[in-house]
Amino acid sequence: MPVSIEKEQSVYSHDYGNGLKLMEHSWIGNNFVGVVERLISKGGDWFGTRIVWGGDYADGDVDANGVETGNFYQKFGENNIKPVFDKPKSRKLRYLVNLDKNEFVDLNKVPVTDVLYKKFKYRIHPLPLLTCEGNGRGGGDFRGNDPNGLVGKWARNRVVMETTKPKNCEELIFNLVE
Repeated sequence: MPVSIEKEQSVYSHDYGNGLKLMEHSWIGNNFVGVVERLISKGGDWFGTRIVWGGDYADGDVDANGVETGNFYQKFGENNIKPVFDKPKSRKLRYLVNLDKNEFVDLNKVPVTDVLYKKFKYRIHPLPLLTCEGNGRGGGDFRGNDPNGLVGKWARNRVVMETTKPKNCEELIFNLVE
């Protein structure tokens, strides 16, 4: 479930006709992920906030007293907002930018995957996978090869969507397929 840490809000996949499991909604052109793209773009309510795609099996945080406070799925899973999906505006968003690491991903360079669905070729959206916590602990998680440790690499970072290529950032090649 995508969460803005500072806003303490989440977006619920079922509100957009999508499954809860990570790989049931993590593809480019998906309306659920498109809503999050709009939230983290300029003018969006989550722009510049830290993002995590919190899994229900992710480890919980521990406070200063050593007490587990739960994971983000547990903490903010019921603080759902329901923004409207604006497909024409989402189509213009091309660059996923990590403001903390000065890295970006060009969505147009994400490879097509067709191993699981011979009749449906799709491209995995980098946003859910780069920002997820708890992958590999439940059904429906990403099961492909990840030799460069991309899954979860941007969790809890300030991630935004841009229409123009960012300057002074290094391009991160997102080449995950299943």
